[in-house]
Amino acid sequence: MTKLLFRRLGAIGLALTLTTPALAQTFADNTAYGGTSGEFLLLGAGARGTALGGAYAALATDVTALYYNPGGLAQLARPGAMVSTYDYVAGTRYSWLGAAFPLTGGARSVGFSAGTFGFSDQPEYTVDAPDGTGRTYSVAETFLAGTYSQNFSDRFSAGFTLKFITDKLGDTRAGAFAVDFGTSFHATVGARPIRAAFVLQNLGSQLKHDGSALDAGVTRAPPLGTPDVPQEPQPSRLRASGWDLPVLFRVSAALDLYNRGQNRVTVLGEFTQPNDTKPAAGGGLEVSSANIGNSGFSLAARASYTIQPDNNVDDINFGNLSSTASSGSFTKDGIAVGGGIAYGRGNLRLGFDYAWRDLGLLGGTNFLSFSVGW
Repeated sequence: MTKLLFRRLGAIGLALTLTTPALAQTFADNTAYGGTSGEFLLLGAGARGTALGGAYAALATDVTALYYNPGGLAQLARPGAMVSTYDYVAGTRYSWLGAAFPLTGGARSVGFSAGTFGFSDQPEYTVDAPDGTGRTYSVAETFLAGTYSQNFSDRFSAGFTLKFITDKLGDTRAGAFAVDFGTSFHATVGARPIRAAFVLQNLGSQLKHDGSALDAGVTRAPPLGTPDVPQEPQPSRLRASGWDLPVLFRVSAALDLYNRGQNRVTVLGEFTQPNDTKPAAGGGLEVSSANIGNSGFSLAARASYTIQPDNNVDDINFGNLSSTASSGSFTKDGIAVGGGIAYGRGNLRLGFDYAWRDLGLLGGTNFLSFSVGW
C-alpha cells in the first residue's frame, strides 16, 4: 500500500514537472500592443463622461448613451442633442455630436451620432528632404452611427449601435463597419438607486487602406539566361494589411450614496478589457443638485481616476520627457475632473459641461460639451 502511494505521488510530481513549461507558455503575455487602428473610437462623448471615466456607462441615460451604452438610451426622458469638442494632443481635435428621441411613450428610443478626429495641412518631411518637400498631408478619421434601444421591463433595457467608419491617412483611405451592444440594469438597494451596465464596443470588420500613396514602380528582373538589359519600372500598387478595430468590453456599476430631493451623491466603478492592451479599472464620483431654489438651475461636480497598467512601466523615455513610475503605482495619468451647469424650464433644458483629463507625458486636455433637450 505504501509503495503504491509513493508511486502515485511520484507520478503526480513528474506530471507537474513536465507541464510547468507548458503552463508558463499558456499564460505568457500575448497582449497585442499597437495591434489596432481607429483608436479615435475610444475618445468618448460629452464632458460629463470624460470627467467620470468609462464608469459613466452605468449612469448614461441621456444623449451620450449613444456612445457609452446603447442600452441606457431607452431611459431617455426627452428628445435631446449634444455637441462636444476635445482639445487633444499635438494640435489634433476630436469632436462628437448626437441626437436622440424617445418613442412610443418611452418604451424605446432611437438616435444618431457622429465623430471626427484629425488634423490638416501638416508639412511633409522625408529622409531626402529633412526641411520639407513643400507638400502637406492631412488625417481625417470619422464615424457615423445609428442606435436603437428598448426597455424590456421596468428594470432592464438593451440596445445596439451600427457604425460606419472611414480612416483617411494622407492619400490613403480605409472603411469598416462595427456594432456596439449594451445592457442596463437599474434597481434599488434599500432606498438607494443602483445601476449596472455591460457594454461591448467596436466589434466589426478590419480597416484596410488603399490609395495613391501606395503606388510604386517595380522593376522586374530579366529571365534567367537572357542579357541583363535595363528595365523600365512598371506601375504597381502595394497591398496594405488589414487592422482590427479597438474592441472594448466594459462592466460598470453606479450607486447613489445619498439621494434626497434634488440632491444626489453617486459613486461609480468599472472594469474594462480591451483587445490591444492590458485590462484596466476605474472609479468616479458625482455630486449634483437640481433646480436649486426653484430657479431652474442645476450644478454638478465630478472626478474620476482610471488605473492604466500599460502606462505604469519603469523608465519610459521620449526625448527629454521621462517617467520612472513603477508598475502598478499611482500616476497622474488617468485623473479627470469637471463640472456642469444646466438650466431648465418646462420641457426645455440647456446644459454646459467641462472636463479636464491628465494624459501623463502628453499633458492635460480640455473637453467642452453643449446640450439641449426639449
